[in-house]
Amino acid sequence: MPVNHDTSFVDHLDPNVAVQFLDRVKASQDAEAYRFPRGEAWESVTWKQAGERVSQLAAGLLSLGIESEQRVGIASNTRYEWILADLAIMCAGAATTTVYPSTNGEDTAYILGDAECRVVFAEDDTQVAKLTAHKNELPHVMKVVVFDGAGDGDWVITLDALAELGDAYLAEHPDVIEQTAKSIAPDQLATLIYTSGTTGRPKGVRLQHRSWVYEGAAIKAQNILHEDDLQFLWLPMAHSFGKVLLSTQLACGFATAIDGRVEKIVENLGIVKPTFMGAAPRIFEKAHGRIVTMQQSEGGAKEKLFLKAFEVGIKVQRLQREGKPVPFGLKVQHGLFDKLVFSKVRDRFGGRVRFFISGSAALNQEIAEWFNAAGILILEGYGMTENAAGATVNHPDDYKIGSVGPALPGAQIRIGEGDEVQIKGPHVMEGYHNLPEETAKAFTEDGWLRTGDKGSIDADGFLTITGRIKDLFKTSGGKYIAPSSIESKFKAICPYTSQFMVFGSERNYVVALVTLDPDAMAGWAEENGMSGASYSDIVTSEAAKKMVAGYVEELNSRLNRWETIKKWEILDHDLTIESGELTPSMKVKRNVVEDNNQERIAALYAS
Repeated sequence: MPVNHDTSFVDHLDPNVAVQFLDRVKASQDAEAYRFPRGEAWESVTWKQAGERVSQLAAGLLSLGIESEQRVGIASNTRYEWILADLAIMCAGAATTTVYPSTNGEDTAYILGDAECRVVFAEDDTQVAKLTAHKNELPHVMKVVVFDGAGDGDWVITLDALAELGDAYLAEHPDVIEQTAKSIAPDQLATLIYTSGTTGRPKGVRLQHRSWVYEGAAIKAQNILHEDDLQFLWLPMAHSFGKVLLSTQLACGFATAIDGRVEKIVENLGIVKPTFMGAAPRIFEKAHGRIVTMQQSEGGAKEKLFLKAFEVGIKVQRLQREGKPVPFGLKVQHGLFDKLVFSKVRDRFGGRVRFFISGSAALNQEIAEWFNAAGILILEGYGMTENAAGATVNHPDDYKIGSVGPALPGAQIRIGEGDEVQIKGPHVMEGYHNLPEETAKAFTEDGWLRTGDKGSIDADGFLTITGRIKDLFKTSGGKYIAPSSIESKFKAICPYTSQFMVFGSERNYVVALVTLDPDAMAGWAEENGMSGASYSDIVTSEAAKKMVAGYVEELNSRLNRWETIKKWEILDHDLTIESGELTPSMKVKRNVVEDNNQERIAALYAS
């Protein structure tokens, strides 16, 4: 199948997300649109059923007086109702403001207040409590609509109550949704997504309807997803990566199974059996670590068979990617290992996955090759909230492991001053909400979006990201270090790792702080006579230190002399979103970790 680089579709985009959704409902009325858990079972709805519910809720918002481009917040985990609310906001001509459910009350109030939200969809009583506690700071919020809960019948109403308001409004204005959708201009505000950021207060990114419509159409134009595909969606919908997958669904028409409970991902993959899924690298790292440690615990012949299988698989995949023939003997070995080992790995993910899409942070090349060897292709992409999440992506028939792919058709990528990656296209933001100076800084003089990422583009147009420019540091010896590169290498080597954070700016050597994955270490503890011990006791034990020391030694053997880790320490706790050390999209807030561990890092440099 040829890769489609045709950009003519850009001239024929739907005018807005509302029209895109209503057109999909008409085209695929009786086909499955969404699937979601209800108790222990999964419930399914057609596009027609979803369309009817969205129309009710959109009309309900209009009956409350919501006007064009006014903001409506959603504070909820990923679930079917989140999508209904977002599509209703689109069809009412308003703009969605997203709030992570893990966001504390103060920051929730700041985001909703800065956005001047008129209505807020809240998942449950926990989210409602945050709003109630800060009601005085939310003078613009006239109604809260709760997904789970009874409400108070006044300021807080239920989703069904909003739908009833919508039914009454539709009885008097039967064509209001279609007419409202037609009135929305492509450059009208669609979403206000507040970047969680690794520093400072979150900034509201203003994304227009054309950004989301373009993203979905650009994926459709590459002919990689079709109506018979099935997506499993767990990503936080407050993050732009999740939102772009919704736009892709509207463009392509496939069904989506939704469950935002991260702890249920592997179980759900076995039940849903999707053909593709988007995820952050941490999910692939955990899955890789879990499978590897399980095999290590088996030991003996089974572990040897497992290791040999992946040695052969990686060799075969590399030959195939280079367009070289696979020797007959190697081909026979590979076929045997596929039945004995790789098929079982694929079954853990449902057995039908055609590819995964990785985004939001860098994926280690060795982990990507490991999955590829098992017949599970991970297509790495690249983007940021400021360009509606998708700027580049690899294609199943044209990919380079270690790169993030070429620019989406109809978009442009260039390398600017200081090797900064810069982006231009219909997906780029309008600017930051109420921050004209920050907006000006985000663009070059000739109008390209500055990403703050360092990268390079090869002769075939494939982009490779080196790391965040602001994260690069120089040792006192004058050598530049890209910490993310070292960190991802360690995660590929050590299956017990959760985080590996490298420091050494203006110092004479490099050090690291290590956190270990609680799930992986629970299994390790059983094998090492520490079953039942606390997490902190396990990870700070001499046995754990000795285990990590072996992996650090292996890492150092792969690094330049000036990059090697001279000293390191295991933290007695893992990083969490709640502690403020991780963003809700699971990126490390390096400055917060460094501030929280100043004395510990300083001690690593003591004589």
